[in-house]
Amino acid sequence: MSVTPIFLLSLPRSGSTLVQRVLAGHREIATAAEPWVLLPHLYATRERGIAAEYTQPIAARAIAEFLRSLPDGERDYRRALHDFGIDLYSRAAGPETRYFLDKTPRYHYVVDDLLEVFPEAKSVFLWRNPLAIVASIVQTWARGRWNVDRWQGDLRGLGLLVDAYDSHRDSTIAVRYEDLVGDPAGTWPGIFAYLDLSYTDDLLTTFNEVRLEGSMGDPTGVGRYSTISAEPLEKWRSTLANPYRKRWCREYLRWIGAERLAVMGYDLEGLLEQLDEIGTSPRSLASDAVHGGYWALAQRRKRAAFKRMAPRVR
Repeated sequence: MSVTPIFLLSLPRSGSTLVQRVLAGHREIATAAEPWVLLPHLYATRERGIAAEYTQPIAARAIAEFLRSLPDGERDYRRALHDFGIDLYSRAAGPETRYFLDKTPRYHYVVDDLLEVFPEAKSVFLWRNPLAIVASIVQTWARGRWNVDRWQGDLRGLGLLVDAYDSHRDSTIAVRYEDLVGDPAGTWPGIFAYLDLSYTDDLLTTFNEVRLEGSMGDPTGVGRYSTISAEPLEKWRSTLANPYRKRWCREYLRWIGAERLAVMGYDLEGLLEQLDEIGTSPRSLASDAVHGGYWALAQRRKRAAFKRMAPRVR
């Protein structure tokens, strides 16, 4: 029996593991920690954004040349990729399961391709206050250091997600993390209604019994929260309380822009005001300037390297 994919689309550190576990508590939804399985195949025809020992730009050109020889060109490749994905999801889900939930945060890199290749999929876009995402990256991945530019690709993936949602509003659903933990009764039933599945309140308590097999995912949230909790909503404030961090965050919010934030259900001026309200401390200021400057430079060099790595092939 073939399953229908559910794609949970968000930036990392958005609360996606919580959403995954609650949804996976339903008997008709199967999942795995983070499959990542579609990323390399959707990247296969791209000349930029990926480095490989075999030289990706040349491989992409060779693949494109081969696809031109097929009766329906690249559409044949995408149909085959669709069938490949459905077959793997179905095998992972087992018999008599309606959905397989693929939560791979870096699908933001391929979100448009994903929605095109799997038109029947159910896609749940998950938003979270961008300031909280930045703070969560600092506290978890960076262990308190100001290394956020290291994950600039993820943070700027927000633009791709917002544009994709804006283009597919009629066939997808979007929810905010703040609403899921602040107003569970008013938000979770809507997700299950979108999936055409029954909803019961016990899904918000039994999710703690869901075990995600695999090393990928978010062990931090799983270990810390066994119930739906609004506690994380304000934790970002203390993490961002120095001038260097606040300035970086202002620039990031302005890069996202009022229009994108409005699509997500946030207000630019309101977020800037919340940032300004945080008390300022010189703590870690010198360290932040060193780490921040290093990783900003490293990311610029990385982008320049990707631009240079596409050799001309005659």
